[in-house]
Amino acid sequence: MTEWWTSQDAALIGAIGGSAVGVLGGMFGTVVGLCAPKGIARAPVLATQLALAALGVIMLVAAAFALLGNQPYHVWFPLLLGGVLLASLMGGLYPTVRARYMQAEARRMDAEALRRG
Repeated sequence: MTEWWTSQDAALIGAIGGSAVGVLGGMFGTVVGLCAPKGIARAPVLATQLALAALGVIMLVAAAFALLGNQPYHVWFPLLLGGVLLASLMGGLYPTVRARYMQAEARRMDAEALRRG
């Protein structure tokens, strides 16, 4: 059995990957918070969210292969942690973000109807 990466590599993956995911997650949350209530950038926001959820699922599958392949803890754990976080947060919040966009669209349609009389 050969390790996919060493424990030192795992430390770098965890430090760099965790920091990047944290910063990007914060930025994504800010974008969603600004865009969804106003109904702007719907397609890019929802597509990005689905892509990140899919990345989480891919990481979970990789973690399962690592576990089945008897890889050490420092190989499968970062994959499992990142996969659980991405899949659960992005996948779990997708219906909520989509609902916010639908509410914004409904408000826009109501305003248009009031303008017409």
